[in-house]
Amino acid sequence: MKVLVTGARGMVARAVADYCRSIGDEVVALERAELDISNRDSGRDAVASNSPDAIINCAAFTDVDGAESNEKAAYAANSDGPQNLAAAAKEFGAKFITISTDYVFDGKFDGFYTEGDIPAPLGVYAKSKYAGELRTAEENESAVIVRSGWIYGHGGTNFLSVIPELLRTGKHITAISDSFGTPTFARDLARRLRELASTNVAGVVHVTNAGEGSTYYGVACEMADLLGIDRSHITPISDADLKRPAPRPNSSKLATKRLAELSFDELPDWRDALRRFVKA
Repeated sequence: MKVLVTGARGMVARAVADYCRSIGDEVVALERAELDISNRDSGRDAVASNSPDAIINCAAFTDVDGAESNEKAAYAANSDGPQNLAAAAKEFGAKFITISTDYVFDGKFDGFYTEGDIPAPLGVYAKSKYAGELRTAEENESAVIVRSGWIYGHGGTNFLSVIPELLRTGKHITAISDSFGTPTFARDLARRLRELASTNVAGVVHVTNAGEGSTYYGVACEMADLLGIDRSHITPISDADLKRPAPRPNSSKLATKRLAELSFDELPDWRDALRRFVKA
């Protein structure tokens, strides 16, 4: 299979490209300088010139707080971009997969959100991602919209991705103890994205590692244990204490109900994924 991966410099894009190459795919991974997904002509030209069998869109505006003061850029990347690629994929007969977020939910539900639950995004980032979902589905009925969350992995710069290095270098860190989500290892997400590219599944699906979910503090403590570092290096903190610009859901745990109904196997438990991440 020939796979076009967007946002090539990002953590998830690198994981997707690496996984696809490992199973023998031909991969075209394009950075923003090579493909600006917010430009409809740029998206169409990239698809037309490369003739991929599948497009996996990993390009996004991911600065949740920054989106509050940069709404135009957030919507260009997270809403216009997926719609443009969805249209190009339909025109040229490629399977289209784009990544959305658990933040489309408001977090007022303590349980696990399923694909049938109604989104209620809070901040600009979340609203732009949900707009991207709607516009993708309207543009291309065969597209797959993958909601995931708390994604971490090698080369990532987000909090979960850098915890091991911080702990190894003796840093003391603070971690939120009252926000809940479902941690997702980029390598496992990449495998599932590629599997979806080979199916006729369409619409919204949730993809996360299995397990009961956790808090950032809980994940940090698990990493400390795996590294043999005392948990005293980690201080719990309340989300409210951080006073961040963008609102976030208190609980955004995702259930992978739809893929289970379609007989997909569960991804490994998030604790198993952490072990592989830290070991690597």
